[in-house]
This record gives sequence, C-alpha cells and structure tokens, in this order.
Amino acid sequence: MEETKATGAPEISMPTQYDPKDAEKKWYDYWLKNEFFKAGQRKDAEPYTIVIPPPNVTGMLHIGHALDCTLQDIMIRTKRMQGYDALWLPGSDHAGIATQSKVEQKLREEGVTRYDLGREKFLEKVWEWKDHYAATIHEQWAKMGFSLDYSRERFTLDEGLSKAVREVFVRYYEKGLIYRGKYIINWDPAARTALSDIEVEYKEVQGALYHLKYPVKNSEEFIVVATTRPETMLGDTAVAVHPEDERYQHLIGKTLVLPILGREIPIIGDEYVEKEFGSGAVKITPAHDPNDFEVGRRHDLPQILVMDESGKMNENAGKYQGLDRFDCRKQIVADMKELGVLIKIEEHVHQVGHSERSGAVVEPYLSTQWFVKMKPLADQSVEVQKSGKGTNFVPDRFEKIYLHWMENSRDWCISRQLWWGHRIPAWHCGACGETTVSREDVTVCSKCGGTQLKQDEDVLDTWFSSALWPFSTLGWPDEDAEDLKRFFPTSLLVTGYDIIGFWVSRMIFSSLEFRGDIPFKDVLVHGLVRDAEGRKMSKSLGNGVDPLEVIEKYGADAMRFMLSTGSTPGQDLRFRWEKVEQARNFANKIWNASRFALMNLGGFRYEDIDLSGSLSTADRWILHRLNETVRDVTRLIDVYEFGETGRLLYNFIWDDLCDWYIEFSKLSLYGTDEEAKKTTKSVLAYVLDRTQRLIHPFMPFISEEIWQHLPHEGETITLASWPVYENGFEAEEAVREMELLMDMIRTVRNIRAEVNVPMSKKVELLVKPAGAETESILKRNEEYIRRFCNTSTLEIGTALATPDKAMTGIVTGAELFLPLAGLIDIGQEIARLEKELSTLHGEVERIEKKLSNQGFVAKAPAKVIEEEKAKLADYADKRDKVTARIAELKG
Repeated sequence: MEETKATGAPEISMPTQYDPKDAEKKWYDYWLKNEFFKAGQRKDAEPYTIVIPPPNVTGMLHIGHALDCTLQDIMIRTKRMQGYDALWLPGSDHAGIATQSKVEQKLREEGVTRYDLGREKFLEKVWEWKDHYAATIHEQWAKMGFSLDYSRERFTLDEGLSKAVREVFVRYYEKGLIYRGKYIINWDPAARTALSDIEVEYKEVQGALYHLKYPVKNSEEFIVVATTRPETMLGDTAVAVHPEDERYQHLIGKTLVLPILGREIPIIGDEYVEKEFGSGAVKITPAHDPNDFEVGRRHDLPQILVMDESGKMNENAGKYQGLDRFDCRKQIVADMKELGVLIKIEEHVHQVGHSERSGAVVEPYLSTQWFVKMKPLADQSVEVQKSGKGTNFVPDRFEKIYLHWMENSRDWCISRQLWWGHRIPAWHCGACGETTVSREDVTVCSKCGGTQLKQDEDVLDTWFSSALWPFSTLGWPDEDAEDLKRFFPTSLLVTGYDIIGFWVSRMIFSSLEFRGDIPFKDVLVHGLVRDAEGRKMSKSLGNGVDPLEVIEKYGADAMRFMLSTGSTPGQDLRFRWEKVEQARNFANKIWNASRFALMNLGGFRYEDIDLSGSLSTADRWILHRLNETVRDVTRLIDVYEFGETGRLLYNFIWDDLCDWYIEFSKLSLYGTDEEAKKTTKSVLAYVLDRTQRLIHPFMPFISEEIWQHLPHEGETITLASWPVYENGFEAEEAVREMELLMDMIRTVRNIRAEVNVPMSKKVELLVKPAGAETESILKRNEEYIRRFCNTSTLEIGTALATPDKAMTGIVTGAELFLPLAGLIDIGQEIARLEKELSTLHGEVERIEKKLSNQGFVAKAPAKVIEEEKAKLADYADKRDKVTARIAELKG
C-alpha cells in the first residue's frame, strides 16, 4: 500500500454542474504561471522527449492537429506523472510556399504584388502574418490543454535553426551530397516555383489521348505515337521503341521529321518502352517529362524547353510563342488535323497533378535547381533500419512504407523560387562565374578576388529545415548544448501516415548523418480525421470541423477523450458529434460521482486515508478493480492503444465505480458504524484520487478541478505520481462475491421489470444456494441484498423449500424465488423460462461444438480451454435448474 502525506484540507463543496469554460482558462493559466510544464527541473530523472510536429503558420489549427497533439499530450502527461523529466517542445514551421501564397493572395486583394513591394518589404508583410498566426496557434494550444514547454519554443526561421540549416547545407556540399544541375521538377506556373512531391495533389481529369503520325525521313513509312499533351511535341528530341520490337528494329537509327516544325529527330531503341503498350513507340521530350529526361540522358539527347516559367510557350515553340500552354494545345491539334497527321482523338481519364497551393496544373519542367544526392543517405538509413537499430514504427506495417520510400528515393530538389524561407547560402561571382557556398555571408570571390558577388535568389524547400527539427530545436550544431545532450534522441514522434516519406524519412536520414543516431525511438502513426460518412474533410465539401467550435459546445476534455479513444494506431477516425456528446456525458458522470463523494467526506483529509481497517466485500472489490485498471491502462498507454485504454477507463468509472461501488458505499456512509464509515471514506477518497490521475492525461481540466476539491497531496495533479499496481489490493475472492451479488441484484431487478413491480415496492425474496460456501457469502452480504433488492423478507438457505407460484431466477451458484402471488401469470412465467431455456440450450451446444473441434483444442491455450469447460458446466447447471423449475410450474 502507498504511504500518504499530510496536506491542506480540500474545498468542502463542488458546484452542481461542471463549467468547462471557467475551469479550462483557470487551470491552464495556473499551470503556466507555476511552470509545471517546464522540463529540466528533475535533474536525476530519466528524460522523455517529444518535439511537436510544427504546424504551418498559414492559419488556424484543424481537427487533425487536435488529434495529433492530444495523443502527444497524453504521453507527455503520463510520463511526467511517472517521474520522467518530460519535455514537449513546441514550435511552428514557416511553410515556404504555403505561407507565401497566402500573403500574396491577401496582397492581390489589395491590388498589390510582391514585385511591387520588393523582397525586403514583402518579407516584412510575411513576418507580420507569421506573428499573427503564431499567436493564434498559441491560443488554440491553450484551449486544448496542451502541456508544452513554451520556454523552449522554436520556429524554423529563427536564428538558431537558420544556423543549423546553413551548417547542414555546407556540410552536404563539402561532402559532394549537394549539387546544382538541370533536372525535371514539379513546376507551379502560377506560383512560379518548384514544388515538392507532397505539394502536388493528383486529381482524376477527363482528358484526351491524341494519336499522332510522325513520318520517317525520305520514306513512306511513319510511326504513330500517343500523347495527352500535344503541346510538348514541340520539345520532342527522339521517338523511342523497344530494341527487340520486330516492327521497328529496321527503323532504329533512322530519322523522323517532327510535324509542323520540320525538325529532324532520331528513332532510338530503349528498354524503357513497353512493346505491348499502345503502338509500342513513345515520343521523348527530355525537358518536359521525368522519364523522358532519363531516356534522354542515356542517349545524349538535346533538352529543348518550350515553355517559360509562367506556362506560356517560349521562343523554341516557333509560331506558338506567347500562347498559354492549353491554348497552344488547341491550336496544335487543329494544325495537326489540317496536316493530316492527327489520326484520332480518344477520350482519356487520367490523374493530373495540381499545385496544392495555387490549384494550377503542375508542369514537369526542366530547370536548374539545387539537389541533395539521396543514394548514400538512403542506403545508410535502410542499413540501420534492417539491422534492428532503427526507429520502431507503430503499427509496424508502416516500416515497409518507410523502407520503400528510402529504397526508391530520387535525388531531392531542395531549391524553391520563393522569397519566404531560408535563402540558399551560395554566392555567384559575376566576374568569373565561381559559386561559393559558405556558413557566413561572402563578399569576396575565393577564385578571382572580385566583389561582384550575388547571393542565390532561391530559398530552400521547407522540408530541408523541418528535416532537422528533432535536433536543431535542441541546440545543434552546438554539440555541447545542454538540451541536445540531455533530450536527444527524442522518445516519440506522433504523425500522420501521409508524410512518412516526405518528413519522417528525411528526419531519420538527416539525424543519422549529423548525429549518428536515430532521431526518435518510436513513431506513432495515426490516420486522418474524416467526417461521419468517412469522407476526407475539405473546404470544397464544407465538412471540416473547427476544434474551437467543439470546445465551445462540449469543452476541451470531451473533444480530447473522443479523439484519443476513438482512434486506433494507423487507422482513420470518423468524427461524430454524438461521440463528443457521449464523452461530455462521461465527464459529467465523473463530476457527479466526485461531488457525491465530497458531500459525504466532510472535512476528510488526505492524511486521514487509512486502508488498513476492516474492508467490506465492496471495498476490497473496488480496490481490486482499480488495481487491474491501473495495470492495464499503464500497459496500454505504453503501446499507444488509446482506444482500448479509453474503454477500460470508461467501464471502470461508469460501471464499477459509479453504478456499483458508490451505491454500495451509501450503506456505511449513511450508517451508524463509525469505523465502517471511516474505512469507506478512505476507500472512496483513495479510489477517486487514483481515478482522476488515470483520466488526467485524457481529460486534464476536469481531473484537475475535481482533484483540487478532493483530499489530495501536492500542488497539482499534473505532477501527482502515476498510480502503480499494488499487490496488497489483489482480492479474487471479493471479486467472486461481488459478481454473485451483482448478478443477483440484476436478476431481481430484471424480474421486477418483467412483471412491472417498481423498485420502491418491497418484495419477498428466497435464495437457495447450491452449497455451504455460497450460502456463507450471501449471508455475509445480506445487508447489500436487502438494500438493493428492496426486500420485505429475505431468506437464505440450502434447505429452503421451493415455493409455488413464484418468479424464478438462476444465477451462478444459487436459485432465486420471488413469491409474487397476485402479480404473476403462471403461463407467462413458464413462457419466460422456456425462452431462457432455449438460450441456455444454445449456449451449451455452442461450447460443446467448440470443444469438439479438434483444430480449436489443438491450437488454443490450456487456460482458454479450461475457461470454456467452466462456462459449459455453468450453462449446463443453469439449464438443468430451469428445466426442473418449468416442470414444477407445469405440475
């Protein structure tokens, strides 16, 4: 048993109803003022670290953020209570293109562009935007009750992280892992910038497949190619066929004449082409298709770019120069038709990439960009993961997604044509063309000594800085930074499955490269929050849910409990308002139970708790059930099974504590036995205190409010010790006794309901135990039976004569008889018993069939088989007694 410490007396009354709004603001302010969330104060404790996935400073947090951060808060609050030096580090991401797009949109509404303002003035506007939304995010974190250590808050563009970004860029460059070159990238013609793969959203589009005829030079022959983008034919530099395709082998090495432009292009053989697909011939446009780019490199083909950065046709497009790419498509199709080289047009539904930010159709585009060479970084990451020293993915199936991304990663385009972000630390000399990469600003060319230097205009991909998040936020590149030495590697990352490749993978290879270790021990992967119909939430559907709206209606605790316990690792969650309402009702149940207890505890203090007295069956049972709940909840939280944890807490609090123990406790609380009364108060105070601690990570506000009213020790529940399993609370005998009593009470109540006898009306109850042990249990607990069955007469005995014309109930180990002369219809009672007999027959047959199944018996653990045999014996005994009773009534 735990020792208790003296503390001040609790408040002696609680309001009739719980007011979430009042409690939430009051307690969050109290927690912050007293720095309860600040890490580093437990010098001798084991560290436990979570760095928050930094939300973008583009707007308000959505319900997905609420889920993600609630799961983190559950873990950090639990670990803090378990005595760890727990750090939950907050921060936000500058979100390059996303934030710049928002600010540019706002400026357009004012009739201004970024070019009108210039780079410096424009960035001032973006910083104003950032400051506004960072403050908004802070408010939302507070309303949701997140126990973040704000003293360590970081931003991806703050001075420390900017230093880390430069350090990484220079080290990669010096190692030959960063290079500048031409490559096909995702290009947003509206925002005029490169995009990462995650910023491309694929939509199903009704398009067309154009079949074009390319004539062989000085021949009557031709080759048919098909394309969905005829405007790119202006950049064709070859047509490829499979080298083993007998239809075209004689043409490999010959020349085609490109329609309209008249440019001559070769016919090449390449295994990239699928012989069986379409005509077996593919037009190759190296500057406008990533696969064609690779084919072009293999065959040393020219790279002809036919569009400019805005998506208009350029000087290489001949007479189409100046046309928008889609207008050009229409004109080329018309011209092809007129020339007789357009064979046919087929309707074609295909996936087309769109910019997630601007909505523009993404153009595969040849551009000079900065790249990270991925192979050595990916190889190292895969090797560590497969060695068993890598990150633990929960659920483990997501490890395959991670490895697949690493094993198939292409070189990473890290430059973006934006103004908002980390400026690339490279300076180009206007005199000699030398490029210098440096941690510090460069004013003199290292090659020619000239001063005509200009810093690269581009900024780095947002993911470049967020890839360093687990260690840059802790002080790296200062290897002696205290937080870095103490809190890295971090303990847990909580994130959605949609960014495993784009963020999780990049953090892992960056950490291995620069810290020589994995960045986090566990990655807990959750799904998306969908609407009640299972649809993804979006502005277009208008089905999004604002977490602040949920909090306004039901309180933060209800929202947190619904989100966390409604989720299974790796699975999507459906948001249902009725589930939030159920969680709110659960909170009210806890409040009412605690309020009842407080009204009966009087001036009872924490130091008065004494569990060494004579405990009743109900006392021992509730302590046993609390003990089981502590054990199971602790185990389940450690493996991130929050849904199952919620079910256990709900069942224990609602059923065991509120519906049964509190009702049983009234016998002694309202009785005259002062010793029994004191013992019951001790048990009630102890169980409620531990219950609040267990529920606290899920429902921090109401648990703190209740805990502060109840007898307690310490300043706050946030620092109260986590309950632990107590061997002294094991009481299997009390469990069996309570199960018998509860079963009996339920049976009597069911019988009353069947014949419409209200609970307020006293009844005669005869109980015939099957043996002396059951008789002893029942007689020991007569007071409970009288009270909760509301009996006028109670007789218990193995030798009792079976009464005539009585309602009958069968429980494990006993028969119950309620002589209700004048209230019972014998025919109805026989019909009821026959219905029960049919059910019992079914259960007996089901278990007999199971036990006769050799496959089940061979595979099932011995314990399970014994449990099934015990159930069979119990059902068979009940069946025999019901059969006998039916015979008696009919006789």
